[in-house]
Amino acid sequence: MISNPTPQRALRGHMPQRPTPRAATTGEHHAQLAGRLTLRDRWLARMLHEHKVFTTQQIVELCYPTMRAANHRLLDLFKWRVVDRFQPFVSSGTAPMHYVLDIAGAVALAYEDGLDPKQLGYRHEDAIGIAHSLRLAHTVGVNGFFTTLVALSRQPGARGRLTAWWSELRCGRLFGDMVRPDAYGRWREDGHQIEFFLEFDFGTEDLGKLGRKLHGYEKLATATGITTPVLVWLPTNRRETTARRALADALSQLDRPALVPVATSAVDVAGVASENNPAVARWLPISGQASRRPGRLRLAELWPHTDPPTTAPSSTAAQAQQAPAELATPDPLPPPLPTSRFRR
Repeated sequence: MISNPTPQRALRGHMPQRPTPRAATTGEHHAQLAGRLTLRDRWLARMLHEHKVFTTQQIVELCYPTMRAANHRLLDLFKWRVVDRFQPFVSSGTAPMHYVLDIAGAVALAYEDGLDPKQLGYRHEDAIGIAHSLRLAHTVGVNGFFTTLVALSRQPGARGRLTAWWSELRCGRLFGDMVRPDAYGRWREDGHQIEFFLEFDFGTEDLGKLGRKLHGYEKLATATGITTPVLVWLPTNRRETTARRALADALSQLDRPALVPVATSAVDVAGVASENNPAVARWLPISGQASRRPGRLRLAELWPHTDPPTTAPSSTAAQAQQAPAELATPDPLPPPLPTSRFRR
């Protein structure tokens, strides 16, 4: 006799979700999108092309007033093949939805900039392939650093504003023969402006390798004539302490260490109320490179600078990496919403 005391309802799995119907990427569909896509839709598509992937929360920080409004519009953009989406596997709970650029969005951007879509080198397989990339968490972490600054910039009466944000890919095309930062940014606050390169550490990178990158930053500063601070974001205070020793040792070996100002911060810095807010007093310059006062400084207090690197260094390697064609660099802040009421 077979005995199975397990209730039948416990043997049922989750009901599979019905697939969301999506448009075919035909010429007729691309023509219809001309009357559907708002300035903000096009800006978001451009940001996805530049920075590869955003979570829903990051998209809310970028350009939507609420999570509900974001989900409502993102569903439309997903149906229209402007964006695609996926959820990474996690062992417990549910991962947030991640969004990448889809075919119709890439086509719209290419024609908007007067390019043939083939010139972009866009492939949907590559865009959605980040779902399987070992660098997914790192890319999302870097983007989260900047979406927080965008969210601060969008607040009423904001003190600061993010005025530039370049992706790792764009930095690699421009400076890749010397150094490959995770991102470049420029922040303006209370009349002060700082430009910086970001090194985002998850605690997995060899600290000796991180220190050796400073030689590339020295080479870049010499080639461009521009001194650009390097900000190192670390996961724990303990990791920061170890990294600071490695960075200080690497700086001591440079011919001109003053060309590479370095400051560090950790997620769990004591006394910081907003653990993921890069603009607050959490940055600590490497010993010997102190700024105006000792202790942790706000982002705007770190070596204010007014000459952003608007051009690439004149090197053959940088010029060789200009293909395929680039889209225009997106403004890090979205187009303003209508003042009368929020529109999708």
